[in-house]
Amino acid sequence: MTSEVLTIHSKTPEMRKIYEVADALRQGAVVLYPTDTGFTLGCELSNKEAIGRIRAIRRLPEEKAMTFLCGSLSNLSEFAKVSNTAYRTIKRLIPGPYTFVLPASKQVPKFAWDPKRKTAGIRVPVHNLSQILLKELDVPIISISAKFPDGVSISDPEMLIKKFMPFVDVAVRSDAYNFLGESTVIDMTTDEFRIMRHGAGITKVLEYVDIENA
Repeated sequence: MTSEVLTIHSKTPEMRKIYEVADALRQGAVVLYPTDTGFTLGCELSNKEAIGRIRAIRRLPEEKAMTFLCGSLSNLSEFAKVSNTAYRTIKRLIPGPYTFVLPASKQVPKFAWDPKRKTAGIRVPVHNLSQILLKELDVPIISISAKFPDGVSISDPEMLIKKFMPFVDVAVRSDAYNFLGESTVIDMTTDEFRIMRHGAGITKVLEYVDIENA
């Protein structure tokens, strides 16, 4: 598969290009694409080989759980065991820059979850392009921040795309970006929620999650 860059309009994405990205993902591609929290590396949730490639790019250990995107709360509920308390809280927060750590359901392949806790990190993005791509693909997409192992972040989108092109199959650029920053991570494995990382949208989260557990 030859690496390519696709420019997709942020508000009115060209469906021909969305179809092209979705087809590449179905064929096992690793994609660099923008979300509400920034540029991420992604592939189909069920593709073990592609996830292995992302682990290699980021130098992530095998036991590192892979965060992935779902299109809606009902979709999220297919891939996680969601308590009534968690359901009500998530419903108030999504879509948005929030990662929910939940007990993984059988729909999540074991190579994508935390092997010790059997959990997964799941997000429902508030991002038009991501949502349209999720709808077209109809399966979750891995979403791991596009950073290099040395920890250096690249803020310029064009420079970031150029740096990652040798490692991905498709890079998606847009005409405009509205990155909110890294997601707030909430552990919902019990009904006593715990904030694992303060990030974008934290003020809204603190309306529903006890700060003493942070």
